[in-house]
Amino acid sequence: MKICVVGVGYVGLVTAACLAETGNNVVCVDRDGDKIAGLKDGVVPIYEPGLTEMVKHNKKLGRLHFTTDLKYGVDNSLIIFLGVGTPSAPDGSADISAVLAVAADIAENLSDYRIIVTKSTVPIGTHRKIMDIIKSRTETPFDYVSNPEFLRESSAIDDFMRPERIIIGTTNPAVKEIMKQLYDPFMRKSKRILFMDIVSAELAKYAANAMLATRVSFINEISALCERIGADIEQIRQGVGSDSRIGPSFLFPGVGFGGSCLPKDVRALIHTGDEYGVEMKIIKSVQQVNINQQERFAKRIKDYFAGREDKTTLAVWGLAFKAKTDDVRESPAIYCIKKFLDWGMKVKAYDPEAGPAAMAALNGKIEIFQNGYDGLDNADALIVFTDWQEFRNPDLEAIAAKLKKPVIFDGKNLYDPNVLKKAGFEYYSIGRK
Repeated sequence: MKICVVGVGYVGLVTAACLAETGNNVVCVDRDGDKIAGLKDGVVPIYEPGLTEMVKHNKKLGRLHFTTDLKYGVDNSLIIFLGVGTPSAPDGSADISAVLAVAADIAENLSDYRIIVTKSTVPIGTHRKIMDIIKSRTETPFDYVSNPEFLRESSAIDDFMRPERIIIGTTNPAVKEIMKQLYDPFMRKSKRILFMDIVSAELAKYAANAMLATRVSFINEISALCERIGADIEQIRQGVGSDSRIGPSFLFPGVGFGGSCLPKDVRALIHTGDEYGVEMKIIKSVQQVNINQQERFAKRIKDYFAGREDKTTLAVWGLAFKAKTDDVRESPAIYCIKKFLDWGMKVKAYDPEAGPAAMAALNGKIEIFQNGYDGLDNADALIVFTDWQEFRNPDLEAIAAKLKKPVIFDGKNLYDPNVLKKAGFEYYSIGRK
């Protein structure tokens, strides 16, 4: 099929590359000329395992094209995917201005029937606004589909190529058949294409992310209780997660959830509830618990160094909100580091991929190292925020030798407390003694 993907950010570029991988001819359109020029040269602007190789492979085979010319993309496609960003507005709602602007531009270039598919996460009712904008600017026939993405950063390629489910929001039988044909190559082992009305498809994405966020905040709240009563959150997590009705996913305690999806979508769902007169009490609590968890972890470190904050240097391992990504948007590490800096502490940090992005987010106020051990020299403690694989089995002797005092605050529960104790460390983790 001939596909156009508008927006080559995280969602758009992964979508385009994966659709090209199954033989489709895909045109990627973006207003950012530098980004398009880089992609033409094989420079992928985001870090996602496997994405660079897939982009280069399909570009070489002539199935993946990059341009700033929207008209070219519209003219050379049957299906047009919208993959532009929908960040949080100041009031917590999703800012869909970029989506609406693209819809208007598409309408101006529409000369024959097309299927407009929204891949971006948009609030309930956005389809009406998009359709009204297009209808007001052209009489050319079109159909609209809501097709929310369920991609996890760091495993987005696998999620797209082997999806647990694909949601298609349309009631048009002909469009259903076309979308089914497009996604059939990804359904070799299962047939989990779910067709539903557009409004339900829009809400399904928010409901899914809100449930995942709820699980994270739930286990984090239990971890706080564990620390008070002397229980072990790891044992509790196994006991709860082994129940088949609950399962183990998203029950790992930590400093809180971050990234480009969960925090934004939680805020947007709360705002949508308020807009329609339905108070989202559970989701509001999820949001507050997440804030509390980050505050609580940062305060534990402040309390440990109380009275000598301005003489404290912290070594930080992990800046991205999760491993295998360079994304620091709403990263708990960035949140806590800002607190440390406000308290007068110095921070020396390492992350395999997210160093430049973190430096920008923190206005250059931290020192970035290319090797995790180099940043440990004469630091007062090691703080672990991200569960990169290389952090899981570190050289404890080297860490102890470089730190002023062997102290670790582990925000991901990566280490065995007994092992750290035998190695002579003061060890503080989440929800454990």
